[in-house]
Amino acid sequence: MSATEYGVFLPNASGGWLISESAPYPPASYDFNRDIAVLSEKIGLDFVMAMAKWRGFGGSTDHWGETLESVTMMAGIAEATSRVKIWATIHANMQHPAFAAKVFATLQQVSHGRAGLNIVNGSYADEFEQMGIWDPEMSHEARYRMTEEWTRLVLRLWSEDTVTHEGEFFTLTDCESRPHPTPRPTLISAGRSEAGRTFQANYADGAFLGSESLSEMAEFSRDVHRRATAAGRTVGTYSMLTVIMADTDEAAEQRAAQYAAGLDREALANMRRSWGWDAQRALSWAEDAEGAAAFQTPYVTGSPTTVTERILHVVRTAELDGLMLIFPDYLTDLAAFGEDVLPALRAADQGEPS
Repeated sequence: MSATEYGVFLPNASGGWLISESAPYPPASYDFNRDIAVLSEKIGLDFVMAMAKWRGFGGSTDHWGETLESVTMMAGIAEATSRVKIWATIHANMQHPAFAAKVFATLQQVSHGRAGLNIVNGSYADEFEQMGIWDPEMSHEARYRMTEEWTRLVLRLWSEDTVTHEGEFFTLTDCESRPHPTPRPTLISAGRSEAGRTFQANYADGAFLGSESLSEMAEFSRDVHRRATAAGRTVGTYSMLTVIMADTDEAAEQRAAQYAAGLDREALANMRRSWGWDAQRALSWAEDAEGAAAFQTPYVTGSPTTVTERILHVVRTAELDGLMLIFPDYLTDLAAFGEDVLPALRAADQGEPS
């Protein structure tokens, strides 16, 4: 059995990953994110990743109202660390492939070969409408065609001395981008649709999947693996998981209930609206949502022993190669996770009793 990878989704946007008035509120602070990354490396995690976000969702928490740019922040974190993988995010519909190729060739040097490029094709209309670069006529399928063309050009710019290309979305004329990165940065992509899984299988090294159940997640993971194998490639499959831990199961459940009780329904509605929902539909849905909607990902609660068991259940049942973890109180929770959970997860990979 290959080792499962565990990493952290950094909170480079204010409020982190809980849309709640009663949860810890991570600041959009480089120092805070650097400290999380350094601790993640110290306890033995495999990667840290930062999203790219250009507009928040308001509400009483001003959720994600303040954000740090992903690549710039991760370049600093690359200097502050030496082993952990550094995965940053770029929107293909916002940054030209020649820009992305140069930026990540630079990050690969700064990180001494640890850089990863998380490719996002842009789906939150609000953050691009404010810049005048949102095309409401572009379909989901067209966005993936654009992203495929974008990715092919980045790969060419990383490996060819000059690139000339006239395509559906981009034009390059005798375009140079040197030095080439060595080794090639890792490519990451998140998606669950047919088009998304096809893209992951053909281009990504790591595929982040979402689903409605662990059984569906396993189907998606097997599908990406099958498609990648057919293309002569290897792709690791990952998902996101929030960890809420305490000394006892009951105390952990109380933490989760406290966070759920503070659900910021206005911010939640604005998030759904930015996905393209009608404003009234989004507001009605948010008003009826259960408190667990405060968590943007699936989550597990429990004592260290219970959390270990539940994480192993998720990984094994969903047939995943790794998990990207989220913590409500990052520094405190990460330290406890590194001491009480991660060693047991590593031992389970080696076939030792967990």
